[in-house]
Amino acid sequence: MKVLVVGGAGYVGGAVVDILLKWDTHEFTVYDNLLYEDSYRKKVDFIFGDVRDRDKLSRILKDYDTIIWLAAIVGDGACASDPELAITINQHTVGWLAENFQGRIIFASTCSVYGAHDTLLNEKSEINPLSVYAKTKYEAELLLKDKEATIFRLGTLYGIGDLFSRVRMDLVVNTLTHKACVDNKIHVFGGEQYRPLLHVRDAARTIVSALDQKQRGIFNLAECNMKIIDLARLVKSCFSVLEIEETGSQHEDTRNYKVNINKAKDILEFYTEVDVIRGIYEIRDLIMSNRIKNIHSKRYLNAEFLKEKI
Repeated sequence: MKVLVVGGAGYVGGAVVDILLKWDTHEFTVYDNLLYEDSYRKKVDFIFGDVRDRDKLSRILKDYDTIIWLAAIVGDGACASDPELAITINQHTVGWLAENFQGRIIFASTCSVYGAHDTLLNEKSEINPLSVYAKTKYEAELLLKDKEATIFRLGTLYGIGDLFSRVRMDLVVNTLTHKACVDNKIHVFGGEQYRPLLHVRDAARTIVSALDQKQRGIFNLAECNMKIIDLARLVKSCFSVLEIEETGSQHEDTRNYKVNINKAKDILEFYTEVDVIRGIYEIRDLIMSNRIKNIHSKRYLNAEFLKEKI
């Protein structure tokens, strides 16, 4: 099988590539525009390209049996910075792919499509996207519904994906750990809202495993569902001294959802290897050992980086 990993230099893509290299069961190529990177140093077949370059993709697609599509403007804030760009990248390019590629597609979506619900949600639950990001991801899912596609609705990711790609500090577990390291204090708005959490390497391993599983459809992926306040307390347990400041209001983020992962467990034999506390220690140790030159760099924050770039 020949696989094209679109977005293979990103946060999830970096981990996907490492697993493909380790398992060595499929021939693959990375296609990426290096939005957050200055170079690509992994010793794999690499094509520099933008997903909006339809001429280039048209020439390439015929050489591959399967596409892992990870390319996207990711996150509510990042998409809000330029909604038109987000719609183009997250939605229109996927529509073009659906029309022009006849092979297998493995697509990374998000549990954010559920928006705000108090009940445990499965893949047939009501969709309620509350942001441009969530809306574009859901529209992309619809564009793939008649294709040979496996769609993963990923929980909120955390942790370190690989040694080369940049780590994200704008994801709730990583953000709280970052604040704990730098400020000895974390601020929680509301705190009763739930998030499904998933380590980035568990997401990547499941994506690569899907190459050999062939099941179509949509699958929720998460390691656990956790309240933000409980997550903050878990972070606190990993530090000798840490203050938690709680604000009653939920601020501008109204998302609240917890997901059922039984479908992925039953059909894909989905499992996780990394829990949240280990992910906290990964980020803590990375920062505290001074292995990031400038922890305040906007490069680690999708929305801030893209605002500056745009």
